[in-house]
Amino acid sequence: MLRGLNIRNMLLIDKLDLEFQAGLNVLTGETGAGKSILLDSLGFVLGWRGRADMVRKGADLGEVSAWFELSATHPVRDILRDAGLPDEDDLLLRRTNTPDGRKTAYVNDRRCTGEILRQLSDCLLELHGQHDDRGLLDSKGHRALLDSYAGVDLSEVRSAWKQLTKLIKDIEAAKLELEAAERDADYVRHSVAELTELSPEVGEDDSLDARRRLMQAGARIREDISKAAQALGTDGAESMLSDANRWLEETANDAEGRLDEPLAALSRALNEVADAQRGVEDCLSQLDYDPMELEQVEERLFAIRALARKHKVLPDKLPALAADLEIKLNAIDTGATNIADLEQQRDKAQRTYDACAAALFEKRTTAGTELDKRMMQELAPLKMETAIFRTDVVAADAGPDGADNIAFTVSTNPGAPSGPINKIASGGELSRFLLALKVCLTSRTDGLTLIFDEIDRGVGGATADAVGRRLAALAAKGQVLVVTHSPQVAALGTHQWQVSKSTDGQETISSVVKLNETERTDEIARMLAGDVITDEARAAAQSLLNAL
Repeated sequence: MLRGLNIRNMLLIDKLDLEFQAGLNVLTGETGAGKSILLDSLGFVLGWRGRADMVRKGADLGEVSAWFELSATHPVRDILRDAGLPDEDDLLLRRTNTPDGRKTAYVNDRRCTGEILRQLSDCLLELHGQHDDRGLLDSKGHRALLDSYAGVDLSEVRSAWKQLTKLIKDIEAAKLELEAAERDADYVRHSVAELTELSPEVGEDDSLDARRRLMQAGARIREDISKAAQALGTDGAESMLSDANRWLEETANDAEGRLDEPLAALSRALNEVADAQRGVEDCLSQLDYDPMELEQVEERLFAIRALARKHKVLPDKLPALAADLEIKLNAIDTGATNIADLEQQRDKAQRTYDACAAALFEKRTTAGTELDKRMMQELAPLKMETAIFRTDVVAADAGPDGADNIAFTVSTNPGAPSGPINKIASGGELSRFLLALKVCLTSRTDGLTLIFDEIDRGVGGATADAVGRRLAALAAKGQVLVVTHSPQVAALGTHQWQVSKSTDGQETISSVVKLNETERTDEIARMLAGDVITDEARAAAQSLLNAL
């Protein structure tokens, strides 16, 4: 609910602070007094598109603030949370404008974008008038309006549509993938067979290369290593050291200890020579190779490297390539089967969606018939007994919200063709159609803030009284602001403000004041009689106020 509006330096308004309440809030005043400026300013703080030159002449900054009271379950709270903005019981919107057009928006004193303001405004209030193109006159929104009236739940049909469209896309992608894979089928099969036959392993290239180099080196160094083995063996150093050790041991007793250290050194030397001899012999055994083995190692090494060059990968990447090609080959072999499975799932999803769409069509048709009856009941008191309102529910392209198009059409005279509201109805008729439709569409919704801009234009007398009573009925369930020139509508208001304009010869200022009971009588009398308020006009005004 809109509780307050503060305007600073906007158009003809210098400073204005308004507090609104629940019920029917009426704004009256002479033509050109500035009533539209209030709506322009409210639209500005809500992020609506409007005129660019909003800042009052001579001012450095224009500013509008709007204060809303939110219920615990108000949908605005979800928008605030999603945007990371403070979620409180009171919502304060503020927007500033400079003379050069720079605009800055705030939500609960936190900077935000104009887009966030517009999202909030869609849930905070609705504006309706003869030139309303935001909802009731826009056929694109009729389906949503009827769904809201019918209280339908679109989650099931939307889920079915999501599943159906996903399967359709999956099938298309699978077919394209299979088509591309089949073009390379022969190459893939040959490559898989080739890799499977060779079966390379990670690290095999390095191990084969090392083995090959070792065998090649063996032929060159084996002769020298053999000589070294012979020099260390029983015909060489080992024999000579053993003889020296034996000779010294035979004379050691007569040397009175002088040979103990040399004998110990010889013992260590013999051990070291033995170790060296074993190492050399081990090396010789490793250098022993079969020439056929070298040929086999080279053949496999060259085969692996040739296959790596062919596929333009490193040798160690060949096993991974083989796995990828196996998957691709499997996709080729099983692609048709997979597509057939997906098509069966799609057909099932199609049946599910069709069933949801058909049920939705029935709900919309039933709700449309009910809405048509209620509209006829509302139009009669508005002096439109012969008019016909019809909700057309027709087949359309399938989508997430079903397979129906909804259009509100009217016929204003018996036998006349029906058509869109804004093309068939005249100005006064249009206002009454919109009001009746809004009464019907909001009958199941509480807590709305609705703004009607001269919705009663072109009607008077009993019809204007009927318009006012329907506005009052709407306001009983929430909050309605109406800009009006009709005394019958003004008299039915719960609260009334007068918009006036004054000038000192150099500057023109618009002001708004809330009227007490005496001031309301005078204002409604002015609306009845004009500039000169007579006693008869006051009596008539009082009669209208007493008729509530």
